[in-house]
Amino acid sequence: MTASADKLPIITFRSFRDPAGRLVRTRDRILRVVDPAYASDLESFLATGTARQAMETGRLVRTIPVASSEVGGSETGRVYEHERIRFPSYPYEWPAEMLHAAGVLTLNLGIQALEEGFGIKDATPYNVLYRGSEPVFVDVLSFERRDPLDPTWIAYAQFVRTFLLPLLAQRDFGSKLQSIFSGQRDGLEPEALYHQASLLGRLKPHFLSLVTLPKWAGAKRGADESIYRPKKSSSPEQARYILEGLMNRSRKQLNAMAPQPPADSTWTGYLDHKSLYSPAQLAQKQRFFEQALDSTKPASLLDVGSNEGHFSFLAARKGASVVAIDTDPAVVGSIWRQASKEKLDVLPLVVDLTRPTPATGWRNQECLSFLERSGAGSGGGFDMVAMLAVMHHILVTERIPMEDLLDLADQLTKRDLLIEFVGPEDPMFRRIVRGRDRLYTNITRESFESAAEARFELLRSERIDGLHRWLYLYRRRGAVN
Repeated sequence: MTASADKLPIITFRSFRDPAGRLVRTRDRILRVVDPAYASDLESFLATGTARQAMETGRLVRTIPVASSEVGGSETGRVYEHERIRFPSYPYEWPAEMLHAAGVLTLNLGIQALEEGFGIKDATPYNVLYRGSEPVFVDVLSFERRDPLDPTWIAYAQFVRTFLLPLLAQRDFGSKLQSIFSGQRDGLEPEALYHQASLLGRLKPHFLSLVTLPKWAGAKRGADESIYRPKKSSSPEQARYILEGLMNRSRKQLNAMAPQPPADSTWTGYLDHKSLYSPAQLAQKQRFFEQALDSTKPASLLDVGSNEGHFSFLAARKGASVVAIDTDPAVVGSIWRQASKEKLDVLPLVVDLTRPTPATGWRNQECLSFLERSGAGSGGGFDMVAMLAVMHHILVTERIPMEDLLDLADQLTKRDLLIEFVGPEDPMFRRIVRGRDRLYTNITRESFESAAEARFELLRSERIDGLHRWLYLYRRRGAVN
């Protein structure tokens, strides 16, 4: 993070949802302009032991004051610069494990802030980004000095809607977070789950407290607005006791919703017992991959079709910052578990490259599309893009033309492409073709090499022994070493 007074690039977006301030996102900096009326609270919070320790440990985004001239234009207020998280991601791209971890972080910071006289007024997963596999709370304006006699946590309902109920829906009904958050920015209402449950299901302990009782109470209260009027406690001690009790109960509810490793899915255990690779063939493929990493030394890598992250982990252990994408939430969740356990710089996301996450929010500018965040169309966002054992699925299952796929790879990588070509004779290729051979007669090794070499320079290639599979390391034409 830098606080230099250099002129900023063109401002691309100003947030607007919090009246206390506006986030200014530029091409290479993140600035927050804070209304003077709220700046004192922010300064006081940043000076607390909670904030300082959280910034030191990476749980809270690093934030420093800068000169107001840094922003320019018509913006007024105190200006702060945030550490830039390299690859922003959003709840609709996370597996349940990452939503749960974001909830744990939110509650932990909220409870710790109470001890120093601050409350957390926003409790949405959009306040959290990931630095690799580690969650980082980024909305410092969510913390405000609280009234010592106020026992309410105004953000509790939001925490339930955006953390607890989505996790409950995923656990009990198999709902996908991608569907929940792409359709409802502010999560789920109890009524939505109440009507999905059976009569007995509505009486299960956590379902009863989070869904059934709120549904019944809401119907009874109707339009009674008195429930929103603040009610003061008789003493600061009593107010804090009530508030801490609510947040600790929320923590217990969140822990009860902790995702468990799935027994199986389409792609879990792929390299262990579902793939075609023998141990020797897998070792040959891994050796090619590691040699490519050693010779090119990418600082950043996109692993497309990462499966359970075998090659993502190899890259991270060699110093690359990895974004690993797959369409199966189960395998993406397993990547996060392992990366978090080993403290590896791997960000796993549920993303389908053939239907990449679109831009969302007001004027499609609040949450950028996956391709825009990945640098497509602006010189590429990764030193290396890896597409191992995934191209044939894109070409056959999704019917994406080979030239289009290679064009996208060219846009995503700043420098190198490591790709595996699976020939039509391969058993997996034959399985997914399902007898429609005539539709794919144009997919040959020769046509692939011709299309690739129109865009890239070949550095190395190797056939995997005994398989109709070839590995290629390409360099983007015109790329700077």
